[in-house]
Amino acid sequence: MRNKLADILSEKGIMDNSVLEAIRAVPRHLFLDSSFEDHAYQDKAFPIGADQTISQPYTVAFQSELLQVQPNHKILEIGTGSGYQTAVLLKLKARVYTIERQLELFKKTNLFFKKMGYRPKKVIFGDGYKGLPEEAPFDSIIVTAGAPFVPNPLLAQLKVGGRLVIPVGTDEQIMTLFVRKSAKEFEKKELGSFRFVPLLEDKN
Repeated sequence: MRNKLADILSEKGIMDNSVLEAIRAVPRHLFLDSSFEDHAYQDKAFPIGADQTISQPYTVAFQSELLQVQPNHKILEIGTGSGYQTAVLLKLKARVYTIERQLELFKKTNLFFKKMGYRPKKVIFGDGYKGLPEEAPFDSIIVTAGAPFVPNPLLAQLKVGGRLVIPVGTDEQIMTLFVRKSAKEFEKKELGSFRFVPLLEDKN
């Protein structure tokens, strides 16, 4: 089923083989409540509690591909959620720092990582808008919730050459890629519309 899912994503335009291999490798059904097990390998989003969802596999693959992950890249993930995106990044051999603001999800996913042997560098309960200045700079930053605006601290915490992938907008989001060209200069690309749960500020 995972192979079939990877084939679907490939047909939808995902070209990065390492990303497709990660989709083949990560058991997505374990990240869902058991009642959704049969649906785990459909290209759909599903609820995971705390009014959050596990992203559609295409979205996870699309964002992962935009990051251009190399082994040992230091990546900050805003919105751990179910941990599925985190697991895909770990399969790509990244060093992942991940932040979740929902306490219920933070506890559940943290336990799940330990049980499954997934080892992010840090799993943090906190406000992703502020990023993680004490661990900056990052090779890339991925935001997995819809942001009404681009938080400046996230841009500031990118290395030169680093990439920020963030869905920007309120009801519908535009997937946006920022590449840091120099201390002051960023290149911005908009890559189509998606739907995410909102990224909330100071809501812990």
